[in-house]
Amino acid sequence: MLLQILQDQNINVDGIKTRYWSFGHSGQTVILLHGLGASAEIWMHNIAALAKYRQVFVPDLPGFGHSEQPPSSFCPFDYARFIDNFMEALNIQKASLIGQSLGGGIALQYVLQFPQKVEKLILVDCAGFGKDVRWTLKLMSLPWIGELVTYPTRLGVALFFKFAVHDPAIITKEFIDIYYKIFTQPGFQAFMLKITRMLVDIRGGKSEVLAPIMENLHKIKQPALIVWGANDQVFPLQQAYTGKEKMPNAHLNVMERCGHIPNLEKPEEFNNIVLEFLLGVDEDLIA
Repeated sequence: MLLQILQDQNINVDGIKTRYWSFGHSGQTVILLHGLGASAEIWMHNIAALAKYRQVFVPDLPGFGHSEQPPSSFCPFDYARFIDNFMEALNIQKASLIGQSLGGGIALQYVLQFPQKVEKLILVDCAGFGKDVRWTLKLMSLPWIGELVTYPTRLGVALFFKFAVHDPAIITKEFIDIYYKIFTQPGFQAFMLKITRMLVDIRGGKSEVLAPIMENLHKIKQPALIVWGANDQVFPLQQAYTGKEKMPNAHLNVMERCGHIPNLEKPEEFNNIVLEFLLGVDEDLIA
């Protein structure tokens, strides 16, 4: 099993002890960025396939997974600077970014701030393309109610992820065990609610967060691939078309019978789509 092969590594980034995985030793660099509440483990079915052709780095974003909590002043916009310092600490000059959900929004922020450091962009059911979000995120934004609905129990962790996928059966006991340990870490719930409330209110995505991205999507010139689950209930499919329309070099691939986490739900199909984009159809290298 891949998780038994991968070894946790830690690096200090902005004074934050950051846990990450690295896999593969050849080819250009790819960095995988997880979504809200997730961690490096969300990419468990994708890392080995990508690492056949690319050097893959998979950090736990500050406050999530097994990375340390950032300072109290930390806000979602600070993640782009964190990614840049993470790359600098590992001597990565340029990379392709694959971001899912919140990780996709961070990738968009990063490419707008550091365009010269991004090779290609892959956005998976990405935050940043629209205001509409699932009602559970809106509830999380409310005082007291947010604390209640995110109180870490095994059932709560299971529902958090099952609400995000098309087929709840893929959220196994082993998967729940991994994330129950993460969700019950001291400070995790408070940090996740803090970040959520900076991004979302009862009406949906906050305009002050969305506007700097939405108004500048036309500036992103890198080749971009938008991958979206046709049955995503977290961010509606229409947002994928918005992103494709506003980004000049974007392509869209909609995965059928799939929800918010295509890389976990249909990993083989996802991996093939991503590798075809990363390698280029002319290389025809996908085994």
